[in-house]
Amino acid sequence: MEWYQLANAAQIDSPAIVIYSDRVKDNIALLKTMIDDIQRLRPHVKTNKIAEVVQLMQEAGIQRFKCATIAEAEMLGMVQAEDVLLAYQPVGPKIVRLLELVQKYPQTAFSCVTDNKDTALAISDIFAAQGRRLPVYVDLNVGMNRTGIRPGQAALELYQYLHTLPGVIPVGLHAYDGHIHDTDMTIRKEKCDAAYAPVAMLATQIADTGLPRPVIIAGGSPTFPVHAKRKDIQCSPGTFVFWDWGYGKNLPEQPFKWAALVLSRVISVIDEQHICLDLGHKSVAAESPQPRVHFLNAPAAQIISQSEEHLVLKVETASQFPVGTVLYGVPLHICPTVALYEKAYVVEDNAAIANWRIVARDRQIII
Repeated sequence: MEWYQLANAAQIDSPAIVIYSDRVKDNIALLKTMIDDIQRLRPHVKTNKIAEVVQLMQEAGIQRFKCATIAEAEMLGMVQAEDVLLAYQPVGPKIVRLLELVQKYPQTAFSCVTDNKDTALAISDIFAAQGRRLPVYVDLNVGMNRTGIRPGQAALELYQYLHTLPGVIPVGLHAYDGHIHDTDMTIRKEKCDAAYAPVAMLATQIADTGLPRPVIIAGGSPTFPVHAKRKDIQCSPGTFVFWDWGYGKNLPEQPFKWAALVLSRVISVIDEQHICLDLGHKSVAAESPQPRVHFLNAPAAQIISQSEEHLVLKVETASQFPVGTVLYGVPLHICPTVALYEKAYVVEDNAAIANWRIVARDRQIII
């Protein structure tokens, strides 16, 4: 029996997501060997969104985390994570929700990012009104062109401005370089170093003004091997915990294992070469071009079409895949795939033995 096959697959309705806990633990252990100090790790939980997975990282000694939503931050508070960065600038009601998180989970040190004076002032006003000061990081745009302020004079002035506000405490810089994902490691490193240089310069400029040297949080999965070799900065890979087909193909220097698969079934045999599965847009991340999933036990299958509830494959001989056949797929992009499911089946020794709720897929848990 292959590592991914389930002896009790007949008990699992499809489509489903299945998590291989031993492989998750292996991926966490591998991550720890790739950096000189595990205290420099701040994994992003957007990939897993599961409290039990976070607890596996905590048991391995990882205590700092990064997240993108209030629900993810609350999940981390629920498992008493020591240090949580909301790497998403809170605007409007989210500022109040973040305050409520800070109040409800006092054992967790929460922080957030900001990239402009108006939002920083709004955060400060709400926290200061409750006699609190929230640690904040300046979010830097190092080429992603999505959020953040360019490192330079304006960013320095913003950092200095934060020190004048009563409701925040500026502690560092956040630089996500998600636009860098070249397969060639030499090219990737060159681009990563170029994007990081202005961040390091800004940190020096801040220190030169007499302020404490800022903490730097940088990178994601593609640039993790580069940032891991720097000194003192914190690194934020996330996909490593489950891995996926996209990163497995494009980042060969990172030998993580596929630890989360989608389980699907053949629901119709169309003709001699075409079959239909129950793996539609609602069951695997659909933002990328096809193929969005690679089937381990049907590697030659070609995706012909996909709709909300259906996936049509072309195979060499359809009779080899009768109705009811279970297929195991590696998603191209695991992070949004996980968010499509309410629960995951946990696998040990080729059998599903438990369910883990994907608690942070929701926009709101309690707060």
